[in-house]
Amino acid sequence: MTQEERIDFLIRYLLNESEEYGEITVPADQADRRRLLRALMNVRPPRPVSGEFLRVQNGYLQELLAERGVTHIKDLTPVEPGLYLRKGDITTLAADAVVNAANSRLLGCFAPCHGCIDNAIHTYAGVQLRLACARIMAAQKTEEPAGRAKITRAYNLPCRHVLHTVGPVVYGSVTQQNRAELAGCYRSCLELAAANRLKSVAFCCISTGEFRFPNQAAAEIAVQTVRAWQREHSGAVQVIFNVFKETDYDIYRKILGAH
Repeated sequence: MTQEERIDFLIRYLLNESEEYGEITVPADQADRRRLLRALMNVRPPRPVSGEFLRVQNGYLQELLAERGVTHIKDLTPVEPGLYLRKGDITTLAADAVVNAANSRLLGCFAPCHGCIDNAIHTYAGVQLRLACARIMAAQKTEEPAGRAKITRAYNLPCRHVLHTVGPVVYGSVTQQNRAELAGCYRSCLELAAANRLKSVAFCCISTGEFRFPNQAAAEIAVQTVRAWQREHSGAVQVIFNVFKETDYDIYRKILGAH
């Protein structure tokens, strides 16, 4: 099956799941078809899916990953022992785990093609990730509080696991509780990684962007918390601060003293 045949199969499958999609016309342009597929996957609720869909979806996402390329930790140069700084797409990083800045529902971003990391991670992992998160939340029976972490498989991502953590939402000025909850996100992820014998974790810029935590303050808390944890657990977990924006890269570079 070619990649275009996979896209066509997946779009048709998802459109046939709901009568409300009856008026949607499948575009002819390849980029528009990929965007439609991503949108349909983004809005799909966590419900059962056929084995055939998963096989085709997995083939599509694995070929897409090959097109986008994978970065391994061995390709990176540490800025200090056990700490790395990388600017790039976290969904192409082959660490033991990547951290997802989730919301309290922990089901991923339902906004079609939204630019947040939650959307990207669920998009490139596949629909299995939302199903796994839904099982966790069904057992938990309450929304996920800020500052904690959950672990799932990574499915079609090049990493092995995803650590889902909910950062604080800032309303107005940053409070001490905001700071404590953000530090808790980093500690919880590291403790969960160590408990599962993971040797490397890539952090995104938790709570910045949509959750409005100032980037400079968030980076300072991230670095301070990770360094403190690593001092107490020498050699346990390597950490990659993975940023996407040039502004965040400059902030982390200065804090870490990287060149």
